[in-house]
Amino acid sequence: MLNLEEFIQQALDPRELKRGIAVKLHLQGSTYKESGNIVQKTDSFVKKWCIAYHKKGAEALRLGYKGSRGYLEASERQEIIIWLQERNYWDIEELREHIELTYQVNYKDAESYYDLLKAAGLSWKKSQKRNPKKDPEQVRLKKLEITN
Repeated sequence: MLNLEEFIQQALDPRELKRGIAVKLHLQGSTYKESGNIVQKTDSFVKKWCIAYHKKGAEALRLGYKGSRGYLEASERQEIIIWLQERNYWDIEELREHIELTYQVNYKDAESYYDLLKAAGLSWKKSQKRNPKKDPEQVRLKKLEITN
């Protein structure tokens, strides 16, 4: 079982860290209000976490919510990132279709697709590095027309 000092050292989330520091300050003799001012929280925040600490120890200061499980496994997500990086161009609809057909996942929010593009080092705002409709011959003719 962790002691308070170990908990503070291992805390990765700032909310857990504030809880641990607030409790430690109070145990060292600070009032709830003084401890709260130092960690920029209310005295009731400090009191709540001191009570929890006295009942269940440092583990009581941990965050209860760990988030929901993602729709894609880590390996599937990595496969999508590689798929995106291998393509010459991409767009959100094509990415959506690929994920739905390959992994049977359909995100409700476009933000999930943007996150995948960002993880692949791509921008959803600039979905193509080059124009797929670009015809070098038409470009050459247009340049000749402009110079004449």
